[in-house]
Amino acid sequence: MCGKGLISVNISEQLEKDGVVVLPGFLAGETLRSMQLAFASRLRRLRWNDVDGYEKTERFRHMVQNVLQLEQGFVDAAVHPLVTDALRSYIGPKFALVEAKGWKSLPTRRLFHGWHADAWYDQSVVATIPREVKLAFYLSDVRTGAFEYIRGTHRKQHPRIWRGHEISAFPAANIQRVAGPAGTAFLFDTSGIHRQSSPILEPRQAVFYNYHDPSVPLQQEDIDYYRYHPLLLNAAFLGNLTAEQQRVLGFGNKTNYISGFERHPKHLRFQSLANKAFRAKVVVDEFTLRTKGKLKKITGI
Repeated sequence: MCGKGLISVNISEQLEKDGVVVLPGFLAGETLRSMQLAFASRLRRLRWNDVDGYEKTERFRHMVQNVLQLEQGFVDAAVHPLVTDALRSYIGPKFALVEAKGWKSLPTRRLFHGWHADAWYDQSVVATIPREVKLAFYLSDVRTGAFEYIRGTHRKQHPRIWRGHEISAFPAANIQRVAGPAGTAFLFDTSGIHRQSSPILEPRQAVFYNYHDPSVPLQQEDIDYYRYHPLLLNAAFLGNLTAEQQRVLGFGNKTNYISGFERHPKHLRFQSLANKAFRAKVVVDEFTLRTKGKLKKITGI
């Protein structure tokens, strides 16, 4: 999986110090190409009815959910020993993968994803700052719209949105910009200040895996969205997993499982109109098929 350019450092120590560590060449060769093809297959069309694809929740990004279902390489990356050994040391032995999804960011000069730290836990009951790390990797070459992280800002305060005038207080030299070819990966503590930079001049494809202790109480917003539901996996990719890798992927863990969960839709009127139009098309198609069948019997053509 990993290319020859993969750096050999103590990742956990660098996470403690800077909050971010870059892994050049983490993905390479046929593994990377297969993952790129599988991911691209979901970006061809909007997910709808019986056709899988991307989800559209914001203007400048196409979201691909549940990437562990797409290709073996996505599973292998999630449980790679280089990653899991570092996270076991940094987060603790109860860490697990709780989310696996990616985006295609569309070209724009608008800064739509500004400086922030990731909110995910219930700050009303969790006094400390629990550790959460994301593994991200690029499936396209990234020259613009690169990930940026302010080194040393992790574990200093509860996550929130940061304004531009606040960022000016940090030395510009502390901003780590992660550009690079497809296959470049990086790990970062999500309590540190980060963003996707702008402008984005070429489409950017990136995947993000989220790791934390599933027993940490979640903020209500994520419970309502069912964001950290048990992972959806493809059985074809799960052979030869060790017991520890199965634990990391959440086998048998029902901590954040919600029975019969139903997400509240946002665009009810639009969906109702689309459903009516589609039902009408199905009726027309059925009528057309029957008419053609009758004509064939009559004419023999």
